[in-house]
Amino acid sequence: MSRITQTFETLKQQGRRALIPYITAGDPEPWITVRLMHALVKSGADILELGVPFSDPMADGPVIQRAAERALRHKISLRQVIAMVREFREKDQTTPVVLMGYLNPVEVMGYDRFASEAAAAKVDGVLVVDLPPEEAARLHTPLKKHGLDAIFLLAPTSSAERIKRIARAASGFIYYVSLRGVTGAAHLDPREVAAKLKEIRRQTRLPLGVGFGISSPEAAAQVAEFADAVIVGSAVVKRMEDMVANPDKILTEIPAFIARLRAAMDRVTGAPSSATGPSR
Repeated sequence: MSRITQTFETLKQQGRRALIPYITAGDPEPWITVRLMHALVKSGADILELGVPFSDPMADGPVIQRAAERALRHKISLRQVIAMVREFREKDQTTPVVLMGYLNPVEVMGYDRFASEAAAAKVDGVLVVDLPPEEAARLHTPLKKHGLDAIFLLAPTSSAERIKRIARAASGFIYYVSLRGVTGAAHLDPREVAAKLKEIRRQTRLPLGVGFGISSPEAAAQVAEFADAVIVGSAVVKRMEDMVANPDKILTEIPAFIARLRAAMDRVTGAPSSATGPSR
């Protein structure tokens, strides 16, 4: 059983939801990343989503784009991101880490070499934003070979056939993009998201995480009522951006924000009522 699957199983038994914060590796300074990862876990994060900085993102809004630009000024590469996970594992062998990024750096490294090096560093899952399931075998075959989960995105506009295809290809969990647009674009509509998740659950037993548009403890608690995981990216990265001139403050203020999200989510008890679907 993968670390991601084990984490969701444990949380389900506890009647809790996964909290998954996103940060961009190397933002705003390379030395912060691993220290912040540990601080996020201590503050209540269950899974960490680590962004691989890329110069031409397509799903990221301006906040995360600027984070990538700051990291790239430090010449943060995919290999360095993997090295950060390896360093994180020196003290934490339990918390799952998902790499989120774009296909170009993976192609440059080579699919099998990427999967091999990521697995050796004890990365748990990979989400490649611009790799559709129709073309995913070239990467997902080596990911599976090395025991890494392949995470996919679904959106409000995803058709029934698309949902089926991704449900067959995905492992670990499925990331539902709650908004039409880029990260940080707008506020989500909980009723619309809940209805879409109910449709998706008919096709899969995988946990469903919801991201994009979650910016407050109140929003996190709302989403935790019907999702298996709450994914928070732009709200975290924007707070980090506001402290770029005083980066040490990031190591206290960001974990405090995560703790507030965790407390709000933990007020929601019991497994999601619609968490049923066909066996895999």
